Amino acid sequence: MNAKRTDSYYVVSNPQPPTDDELAVLFTGNSQTKPGHKPGPKVVDYYLLHHIQSGSGTYTCQGITYRLGAGDSFLIEPGKLISYKADDEDPWFYRWIAFEGPQAARILHEIGLSSSKPVVHTGRKRSVGVLYHQVQTVFQARLPHANLKATGYLQLLLAEYAEALQPEAAASPQLAGSSDQIVQQAVHYLSSQYAEPITIELMAEALGYNRAYLSTLFRKHTGVTPVSFLLKLRTDKARLLLRERPELTVEQIASSVGFQDPLYFSKQFKRLYGTSPTEYRHAMQRLQL
Repeated sequence: MNAKRTDSYYVVSNPQPPTDDELAVLFTGNSQTKPGHKPGPKVVDYYLLHHIQSGSGTYTCQGITYRLGAGDSFLIEPGKLISYKADDEDPWFYRWIAFEGPQAARILHEIGLSSSKPVVHTGRKRSVGVLYHQVQTVFQARLPHANLKATGYLQLLLAEYAEALQPEAAASPQLAGSSDQIVQQAVHYLSSQYAEPITIELMAEALGYNRAYLSTLFRKHTGVTPVSFLLKLRTDKARLLLRERPELTVEQIASSVGFQDPLYFSKQFKRLYGTSPTEYRHAMQRLQL
């Protein structure tokens, strides 16, 4: 049995109550519970995460009781009947964070945390408790943009839980998904960064795959190489700008879609569309008259 601890309870709310945010932190706090302290059975109308830093207790959700101790965290979902109880001999000290928003449900689903699997084991990893404390510090200080900072810490916290729940994905990204998912990652990378000076080598390194493996998989699923896909993506974006942004020069448009050399841009544009960028722009302007 541990030495007697002084009971405590502290909670602080978001000083900038969010409105219709995709993800928002409502309040956070910590407590050194009394022996046998038992909230519930009850329901809440927000998401609530608890992280145990010392002591032990039980959490009951969907009829299943989990015995938990230091380094464990548990999730309470909105509307779910739950209860939790501190140990009679070694009551727990825990931190909590309450949050809501449509993005919350999506993130929790992606990382595999739910009422069916509500417990995360992070062991001696101090960073988890630190992130809870950081949110509390932000709210206590009533800092400008407190909600943005708190949401950022919450996302980092959920990322820690994702790593704990899916360690094989973090250790071996090449095995993290099907070939379709890998190609989707590559398409997203190219589609979001086409305007930057990216290369296929950089993409492969960023995504954690062998360049040759990724290129072969990409061509198999899309029918084109990543280089051809990127070139077509850039020139298609350029066509849009040529039509909709008449105040931009051809050189400015080339730079805006990732071409550092405007002559190379013009050459590739004409090869793909049979006309130069300037001729294409003039043709589009005539159609609008």
